[in-house]
Amino acid sequence: MSATLLGSIARTDRPRAALRRFLALDSVVTTANGLAYVAFSAPLGRLLGIGQGLLLELGVLLVAYGAGVGLLASRQHPAAGWVKAVVATNHLWAAASLVALVAWLEPTTAGTVWIPAQALTVALFAVLQQLALRSAAD
Repeated sequence: MSATLLGSIARTDRPRAALRRFLALDSVVTTANGLAYVAFSAPLGRLLGIGQGLLLELGVLLVAYGAGVGLLASRQHPAAGWVKAVVATNHLWAAASLVALVAWLEPTTAGTVWIPAQALTVALFAVLQQLALRSAAD
């Protein structure tokens, strides 16, 4: 992906601004998802076929992670090492979601759709953040 295409996605020609926007979007989506898991763990657990306790724990984890990513996004110059950690964590989350789907979760149809969809979203954040970080370093 070229810096021009990356800039058009981020609506800026400044790679550092694109990086901060991708981090901020990741933070908002992750935190909102986590808050939904915390607030509605019982009904969402039933809908997705995932235990309420697991969903609650994941929600707390996602809220904390989303807040950390938001803090990083708020920095004028996000530290490359921390951005790389976010990228790696996002890749790990996406992979772990898919492994859990086939290895030990027994989701409903909704869960079978939701789990790969959120994994793909998280993986996309990782790729966009990685590309933006690379562009910002050039």
